[in-house]
Amino acid sequence: MTQDEMKKAAAEAALAYVEAGSIIGIGTGSTANHFIDLLAGMKSKIEATVASSLASAERLQKHGIRVLDLNEAGQLALYVDGADESNYQLQLIKGGGAALTREKIVAGASDQFVCIADGSKLVEVLGQFPLPIEVIPMARELVAREIVKLGGKPVVRPNCITDNGNLIIDVQGLAITDASSLESQLNQIPGIVTNGLFALRPADVLILGTPTGIQTLTA
Repeated sequence: MTQDEMKKAAAEAALAYVEAGSIIGIGTGSTANHFIDLLAGMKSKIEATVASSLASAERLQKHGIRVLDLNEAGQLALYVDGADESNYQLQLIKGGGAALTREKIVAGASDQFVCIADGSKLVEVLGQFPLPIEVIPMARELVAREIVKLGGKPVVRPNCITDNGNLIIDVQGLAITDASSLESQLNQIPGIVTNGLFALRPADVLILGTPTGIQTLTA
């Protein structure tokens, strides 16, 4: 199986978590796109969706799937999204698609978070994938200096403006052994909107597409 086929297999397995009449949070990225396309085949079963990015909202609407604002939708039964890395505790790094803030908001509003990915995303220690941080533009250099103090190498992502009008700084060189503590520590730096660690609210279920089939991990 190719990497894309493994992503699609994971997305297809996540359909089993969709409950009739529910409002579903939908993530952003290539694996989430597979889930959106597959969800189109059962769109009459669900009430609506909440999208974590403008791109995902547009894709859902092209399939004729209703998209609500989170304030209108309220608490969600399910959130389905991909990840750039996951450890065995189902703590994640997300934000490769620059939608981390809205993804974290929708995940926080959901009773169950099902993460879908190909098997290469499962790692022992988070941090080989650079950690994305969404930053208010005027705080770019302040945040960068604080990240250096933490042992990271900050790199402003070129030609990237988030749906919220902010910048992304990708932090290289971190071996993240205590993801919850680092997530909290980063949240205290003025100018950071949010960071791409999903440790305080990790996934509840991780579905991996692998060359030998589906692997499912639960928290």
